[in-house]
Amino acid sequence: MLTPMTTGFVKRLRCNDQAAWFELWEVFGPVVRAQLTKWGRGRIGMETVRDLSQETLAALSESIDRFDPTRGARFSTWLLAIAKHVLGDELDRRGAQKRGGSKRGVELDESWMHAAPGLPVDEHYEQQVFAAKIIAALRAVEKEADFTDFAIYSMRVLENKPGKEVAAALGISEPTVSRRSAKIREFLRVKIALIIQTYSFTKDELDEAARNGLNLTPKQETATTDDLMFDDAIAEIHARQSLLRQEDQAQRLRTR
Repeated sequence: MLTPMTTGFVKRLRCNDQAAWFELWEVFGPVVRAQLTKWGRGRIGMETVRDLSQETLAALSESIDRFDPTRGARFSTWLLAIAKHVLGDELDRRGAQKRGGSKRGVELDESWMHAAPGLPVDEHYEQQVFAAKIIAALRAVEKEADFTDFAIYSMRVLENKPGKEVAAALGISEPTVSRRSAKIREFLRVKIALIIQTYSFTKDELDEAARNGLNLTPKQETATTDDLMFDDAIAEIHARQSLLRQEDQAQRLRTR
């Protein structure tokens, strides 16, 4: 069964809610573009990659309400299968044009909704999809939280600056740095839970945060260790996705 958060987001897409479309594009656009570029192997340019990534997300929204998570497909596998279909259709169309003919686009059937054991989904891709959800939560917290609180957490965790250095830079005490960082950490835990529910279709995906060192409901007796692991995981994901987005932006600039 889809979660209420997922169902609500699906309804927004089906109603052509532009904010929902933009949200989907912002979260998963770079991941889809990176995968299409890898598959294209120089056969398609960045402009085509951008167009195909839009087509992938459009196909996702058109079929999302028919998705059956009991068939065993994760969101990441589902997204990858659609992207592969869209790219294959484009390459087939180009091949037909070279031969002097034309080829009509193949309709999406529902076979790609299965777990698709033959579909090569590597660990790197899975991590990118999960990381995209975490970055979406981090951006949401940045927009909604107190500016100074988020700046403190960013300096302390994302930039890995010592608490003493952060305190000196802002003219506050180290305990204040710890307290305000903790405030953002808890806010981030809430947002991550919401984002994961929005873009997850299986229990395996809902449990993904814990497997990546992000305990969203820490117990009092393990809170200190859980907080350290949480911050380390957030910092690592942020650094990795920053590189992905930089590469994505550089490629898009080269096509202008």
